[in-house]
This record gives sequence, structure tokens and C-alpha cells, in this order.
Amino acid sequence: MPSANPSWPEPEAGHRLRIATYNIEWFTNLFGDHDVLLDDNEWSSRYKVKRRDQLMAIAKVLKAVDADAIMVIEAPDTGGDRNSVRALQSFAEAFNLRQSRALSGFESHTKQEITLMYDPDKVEVSHAPEGLRANGQQVLHAPRFDSKFRVERAGEAEIYTFSKPPLEVALTHKPSGKALRLIGVHAKSKAVHGEKGEVRALKIAIANREKQLAQCTWLRQRVEDHLARGESLIVLGDFNDGPKYEGHESGFASESWFRQSGVEVVLGSETSPQTHLKDPNARLWLDPMQGWALSSARFYHSKLKWYVNTLLDYVMLSPDIAPTASWRIYHPFDDPECFKNQPLQQALLTASDHFPVCVDLML
Repeated sequence: MPSANPSWPEPEAGHRLRIATYNIEWFTNLFGDHDVLLDDNEWSSRYKVKRRDQLMAIAKVLKAVDADAIMVIEAPDTGGDRNSVRALQSFAEAFNLRQSRALSGFESHTKQEITLMYDPDKVEVSHAPEGLRANGQQVLHAPRFDSKFRVERAGEAEIYTFSKPPLEVALTHKPSGKALRLIGVHAKSKAVHGEKGEVRALKIAIANREKQLAQCTWLRQRVEDHLARGESLIVLGDFNDGPKYEGHESGFASESWFRQSGVEVVLGSETSPQTHLKDPNARLWLDPMQGWALSSARFYHSKLKWYVNTLLDYVMLSPDIAPTASWRIYHPFDDPECFKNQPLQQALLTASDHFPVCVDLML
């Protein structure tokens, strides 16, 4: 059986660019008014984890990943006296991280933002949204991510939005001069929470599934626009989904009711390799007969009284930059280097219920 998560290969000649995505559970609750770090021994929003311990664990993980740019999912809140960029830059300064600058896009309607932390010595970035504003009154191809997306099915129309609008970034790698586009994603969760009635829960599961697929269709339209212009593209983040996978909690909506998973929609068809995004971790999910699978998140399932591992986080690459790329999931048990490094293993378990997913590009 091949290794699920091999160590990084030896660098080839050229310039390396390391990009990562990391969902940090309730990062916002580690900051007080005006984004003051809550570096104390009070409980965090993670189960039986103190705030100081979570802060230190997050910093240890980020230093171990050592990415030039990190798409932070569930980044600190923006709104009122809170600002995600200010919070993350204060955090980076407090823990002496080289990813000392941050970039946000459209404000989220939740307390979870999508914000890019980056090393200003290695990359130059800007918020670069695309698409027209749409109010949902007509079908519009790839409208702006802070507006409305209309989908018509069987003569009926549904209007969808992102509670966490994707972050579109124009990035230039300074050492090589290579320009890329990044889209940071936190797609709709399909999980059903707090519903005891099976019929009601089924309706919610289906509605969540349809919204998640609509968001991924919206993303795919934007992907196709970038690929049509020949741009190098990275789509990364938490998709709350996996190929042929129906979610770790709901268990109600059958995958057979839907033609594709959201991840497959964003990746595109393998029959059109020139427009098919590459992520070998996602590809493994398409072969259930192999008897094993990668995972990027670990949750405690209260009904099973068991930890459930699942693949929710992805880094998808356009075909032009994929051939020399190397992917890695910093899983505390499945990655050999993380497993034998006890301080890093504990930090990964303390910091979040998700683990970083990274890619090295040779430019």
C-alpha cells in the first residue's frame, strides 16, 4: 500500500512557493475587544483547551508548516471593533511569524472570515474580486461572490449566497516573478445540527446539500473563466465535502440523489484535462475499493463515541502548475514526520479540529 502522506521530496532546481490552507477552529474567540490577544488560562471554544494553549499550538503549527502564504479558514471576525487583518497581524507579531501580513476580502456574515496570512518578503498580494454584482433576478454567469446566484431547476428558481464569500487573491511570487490567482473557500456545511425529527432533518440535509452544490457550481464557473484566460490558479480551503462522500454527521441525504459531489464540480471533468483541476488527495476518494483514505479533519462523534476522520480541505491546482507540485496533509497520526514529532503532534491536536493542507510549487 502506498504511503498516504509521504514527507516532502527533495527540492528541485528553481524557486519554491509553498501555499497552505488551514481551518483554525473558532480562532476569533482567542481575541477580545479591539482584537486584543486573550493569552490567558481561560477555556477556549475548543473542548478542554485553554486559550493560551491553543494560541501557542496554532503558532507552533504555522511555524512547522512554514508556508509563504496560508489561507486561514475560520479566521478572526471583522465587524464593529473587530478586524481580521489586524487580529492576525497582531498574532503574527506576538509569535514572531514570518507570515506577518494579512489580507481579507468581502466581510463574512458570520464570525468566521477567510483571511490570507503571508510573508511579504516572498509574495505580493491584493484582493482581486471578479464578476458582476447580481441581485438574483436573472441567471448570471459567475457573479461577484458577495452577491446572489440564481439557479433554475425544473421550472423553479432558487437564489443562493455565500455566508462566507470566497477570497480572490492576485499573488505574485517575488523570487520568480510568477503570477497566480488564489480563491479561498469555506463552502456550506451539509451537516444537520440539533434536529431530532428524521423528516425535518432530511429536509434540512437536502437543502444544505443543494446550497453546497450551488456554491460549488458558482465557484466552477469562476474557475473556467480563469482557465480560459490561461491563468495559473489555486482553489483551496474547506469544502465541507469530498468526492462520493456525504458528510460525517447527517447521514440522511443519499449521494445517489445527486450526480456529483461539490468537490467534483469544482475540479471539473477528467475527460477535459485542460480544464480539470488537480488534487491527488481528492482523487483517492474516487476509488473506494482501495480500503483506505486520506483525512484533513478529526471530529468526535457523540453518538458513536468515536473520532471520525474525513477529508474536507483541499488545494486544487490548474493543469499548468500541477506537474511539479507536491501535496502534504499535516495529520498528527497519518503523516510520519508529524507522528514522530510529539510536540508538533500535540500542537496539531490542540490547535484545531482540522489540519493544514499544503502544496509546494516549483517555479
